[in-house]
Amino acid sequence: MSKYYITVNPHGGTKKGLAILKKVLPVFESAQAEVTVLETEYAGHARDLARDLDIDGYDGFCCIGGDGTMHEAINGIMTRKDGRKIPIGLITGGTGNSFMHDMDCLDPVNATKRIVTGRRRSIDIFKCEADGVIYYGFNIIGWGIPTDANILAEKMRWMGAQRYNVAAIIEVIRHRMRFARIEIDGNVIGADFGFVIGCNTIHTGKGMQMAPLARLDDGLIDLLIVRKVGRMKLLRLFPKLFSGKHIGDPIVDYRQVSEFCIKPEDRNTLNIDGEMLGSTPIRVTMMQKEIEVLV
Repeated sequence: MSKYYITVNPHGGTKKGLAILKKVLPVFESAQAEVTVLETEYAGHARDLARDLDIDGYDGFCCIGGDGTMHEAINGIMTRKDGRKIPIGLITGGTGNSFMHDMDCLDPVNATKRIVTGRRRSIDIFKCEADGVIYYGFNIIGWGIPTDANILAEKMRWMGAQRYNVAAIIEVIRHRMRFARIEIDGNVIGADFGFVIGCNTIHTGKGMQMAPLARLDDGLIDLLIVRKVGRMKLLRLFPKLFSGKHIGDPIVDYRQVSEFCIKPEDRNTLNIDGEMLGSTPIRVTMMQKEIEVLV
């Protein structure tokens, strides 16, 4: 008999965690799987559980949630004192579901059916050394407009999901100066940048195809570098992000790399998997096929 932990946040994200749990439990029961349900009580609780739980005899650490929950689970597993790893099963239920967009599995019941098959897939993650602190991520690492827009969007929650798009447009119009040095494979680019974003997944945000060439297990992160240009050029770029057509735009420098550094003149907060974490300067290194997921 297979055994799984399932974490659920009854209050966060879409606030549908318990309703989703009710839908998916019969799938586990039909597969004769034993389930231990754990309600998370604070931000970072899923990370602490993944780090500290006894995983002997368990086949997976499953979470109802989105990219933020996946981020917590990965950081918990990567910081276990015993160095052991357990496959992660993500049951779609977040505000942002970039990873599950890549998996083409936005339905929580279908996600659960995949989990109970026991099939595993190894995926890449990245290690981000940010001003002396280490974070792990699987989705994106962003600096510049993606971070500033996210911070602004949090103050506009009353607008719903559209707040991210509106905040991004506002940040483009603000046209802030962001001087930095970007180091890639021993080469240095020094300029005033609009934004730099490294993507391990194709999708980010609400279905944006930010990195249409990204692969989850190629050992590379897809790096998009956009130098500061006129407001109108940036605004014209924005709608292309949803279709992936932006990578053909002359203002976008699109590369696939195994590591890179960002060293701005000022200390800036980062966007790591949609969470506002850490601060520059940073070094990002890919870790190929480091984590297993149940797909």
